[in-house]
Amino acid sequence: MSVIALALVAALQTAPAATEEARIGAVLDQLNVASTAADTTAYFSLFTPDARFIGTDRTERWSMAQFRAFTEPYFAQGKGWTYTPSDRVITVADIDCRCVAWFDEQLSNASYGATRGSGVLRLVDGQWKIEQYVLSFAVPNEASKAVVAAIKATPEQPAL
Repeated sequence: MSVIALALVAALQTAPAATEEARIGAVLDQLNVASTAADTTAYFSLFTPDARFIGTDRTERWSMAQFRAFTEPYFAQGKGWTYTPSDRVITVADIDCRCVAWFDEQLSNASYGATRGSGVLRLVDGQWKIEQYVLSFAVPNEASKAVVAAIKATPEQPAL
């Protein structure tokens, strides 16, 4: 009987975390659906108003207003982008409020190939919202010297 009781206690302790991770995963899935559909309203509703999007270029550290200004012309033409997740790790911070989480995910994109998304979400009025999203290229170590050489050969650009 005590083994069953211990198993039940363990299951109850992990259930809320699993539920929150599933809710966060759903937000990230919704982000991919909205970007594929070029749905500006749905896409930006998933971010906090003061969120940051950090893109692949060294100049791309955008506020939501800046990022929206960049994406709206594409979305208005029905041109979204599709990133398909293949692996995702979500961690809910072990703090009393259980209101902060971070993630990393491996993504695939037709133009860029293997990429990685990572970021932070915050629980706002009962809903998980993206506070920061970072999109980066997943560079194989074998290709790193060539990639670094290309980066060094590119003139420095001012940050936005």
